[in-house]
Amino acid sequence: MPLLRIENLTKSFGRLEVLHETNLDVRDQETVVIIGASGSGKTTLLRCVNYLEWPTTGGIYLKGEPIGGKPGAPGKPWTPLPDDVVSMQRRDFGFVFQRFNLFPHLTALDNVAIGPNKVLGVSRQDARARAAEYLDKVFLSEHVNKRPNELSGGQQQRVAIARALAMEPTVMLFDEPTSALDPELVQEVLDVIEWLSESGMTTMIVTHEMRFAAQAADRVIYVDHGYIVEEGPPRDIFTAPKEARTKQFLTHFKYVFED
Repeated sequence: MPLLRIENLTKSFGRLEVLHETNLDVRDQETVVIIGASGSGKTTLLRCVNYLEWPTTGGIYLKGEPIGGKPGAPGKPWTPLPDDVVSMQRRDFGFVFQRFNLFPHLTALDNVAIGPNKVLGVSRQDARARAAEYLDKVFLSEHVNKRPNELSGGQQQRVAIARALAMEPTVMLFDEPTSALDPELVQEVLDVIEWLSESGMTTMIVTHEMRFAAQAADRVIYVDHGYIVEEGPPRDIFTAPKEARTKQFLTHFKYVFED
């Protein structure tokens, strides 16, 4: 059984259907990188996984259990679960956004500690100890007492990653985590994400950083106009794509694989 299953998922905004009958399994400890042009449905897919966007039909299973609602007839909406149940289920997913969304008045330490303390009920002392541990893991132990405006963009994004990790999720979701960064700061964030993947965390990553996708992914998913067009190991996707749309998308990219 896959750790995460996306089954017959569709998502519409009004009359516009942006995801079409999407099916995807993610294995435990797998790193899945989702690529595609802007507007192809990548972010919507990621946001549906933890019900930041409510799927129109189909649904999501984690460890075989439905997330967000109870299955209905094929092609029909699910019966929603109560909001408090969905909020509890969301704790299994850490989400790192394009923007850092840190509390400007709190230090890095307290930005990370606030979730375990307020949401999980961990004592303030233990939450701060946990925060310090995760900030150390993302190489920010020397900056725990700084506020966001005292940190670079790359450091702020690493605080955001530590904040998600401190909730000890089952799956980490990254939505273009480097898109708001200056080019010289991108690699420090990608290094943390790659370390996280290598450590065994199950991750789904939407990115335009193709070299990173080629090097870090266990599997690459190419999405176009709301459809999963092609998926496979990075070497297959980047050096020998089978679908014409994938080949066209990758025309301007070059990759270096270490043998």
